[in-house]
Amino acid sequence: MGSQTSTHLFRIDGEDLYLQEFSIQDAHRIYEISNEPEIAEFLPDWKTTKDQRIKWITNYEIPGNKAFLNDAANLSDKDHHILKLGIFIKQTDEFIGWCCTGIKDELPFPNREIMYAISSSYQKKGYATRASKALIHYLFTHTKMETLNTVALTNNSASHSVIKKCCFIYRGERMIENERYYHYTLTKGEWEKKHK
Repeated sequence: MGSQTSTHLFRIDGEDLYLQEFSIQDAHRIYEISNEPEIAEFLPDWKTTKDQRIKWITNYEIPGNKAFLNDAANLSDKDHHILKLGIFIKQTDEFIGWCCTGIKDELPFPNREIMYAISSSYQKKGYATRASKALIHYLFTHTKMETLNTVALTNNSASHSVIKKCCFIYRGERMIENERYYHYTLTKGEWEKKHK
């Protein structure tokens, strides 16, 4: 499912979209989307200036992605590598959001999380669900990871809908940075039962 494109960027193919590792060319769109009020409300840590975003992509996100991909086949729940992928519409190659995985320190081990964001112009069209399912499939078939987590603010009903469509199981409420979140997990075994 994962592949290298002619530009040597890692890509996960989906139905009408693909996930692709961040590049410098994506910085402007990430900046724009992360500053949309609907995104900034739920993901305030992603809000940056254009210069900050370029520095983060150059110095952290591109090297972090390369480290994840170099070690992917051997990565397990205990590894701290991060993978940040842009979500693109196949027909137009338009960058519409991101889908990522990394360690969520506020959760108990095993605490690998997946998260996503979709530009407000493309919400409520199923892109977040399809992108998340593509990343979950990749993680459970190309790494040694056994458990994935996700959290969403209790008032983020759109995210709860996506999370349930991806077969995550509700595990309770958690307080993170003085905000109330619903916490969900999905194990490889649970995922395999749903995909036989």
